[in-house]
Amino acid sequence: MNSKGRDTIQRILAIVVIVAMLNVMGIPASVLVFFSVVTFFIWRAVQRSEHQETGRIFEFYVRANDILREEERRWYGFEINKVIEEGERVLHQMSDPPPLVHFALGALYHAAGDHEASVEHLSYVIENDLADERHQISPSPELRRYVYVLRKLEREPTEAPQTLAAIRSLERARRSRAILFLNESRERLKMIPTLAQPEKSAHHAPLTNDSVVMPVGGRIHGAPTLTHTPITEVLRDVYDEEKKTA
Repeated sequence: MNSKGRDTIQRILAIVVIVAMLNVMGIPASVLVFFSVVTFFIWRAVQRSEHQETGRIFEFYVRANDILREEERRWYGFEINKVIEEGERVLHQMSDPPPLVHFALGALYHAAGDHEASVEHLSYVIENDLADERHQISPSPELRRYVYVLRKLEREPTEAPQTLAAIRSLERARRSRAILFLNESRERLKMIPTLAQPEKSAHHAPLTNDSVVMPVGGRIHGAPTLTHTPITEVLRDVYDEEKKTA
């Protein structure tokens, strides 16, 4: 019998013991039956909800590992973004998510080209002491359930071999490639050019003595203006001059 079956039997026995104690206290049988049924369904609902929350973490590991492992497969951007969204939901549902989740997210962001988010997660994994599992001594209930399921998978690898293989693959990548991904993302961020300052407009530029501006009308500022006398006035002046001479 596996550990899952033993846990179920233990919980059922606990319910039976509680019902027997209530029976000794003289509580009617109909109330005992009602109490037993309600308790069973509440327990099952809570258990199913807890399993779903923990299961999302391991499903994320499997999908993230499919993208990150070394294979000649080209993934579409929307596929990577969908797995990233799953990882972000895992982070939001836990106050102390496993460091492996941060690494997988950082590596996925690196693959997607979001180097700022990649640096955020990978720097936490590499440079923050809280990312060391040995320093997490006050776990939340969610982390306790996660570790409980993780140890079960390690003790019974045949129960979920694909999930366990994904976890081990991500752990190897965390040890061997996390620093590489972090350095590459930081280098990419340094290569992003800053926005250039807008250049001064031409009408704001100071004019020097050598500056020449051609206006729309074609006249050059700073040059002497040429006046043109009509030809009739020129002929009249010549005619008057000849009469005076005569």
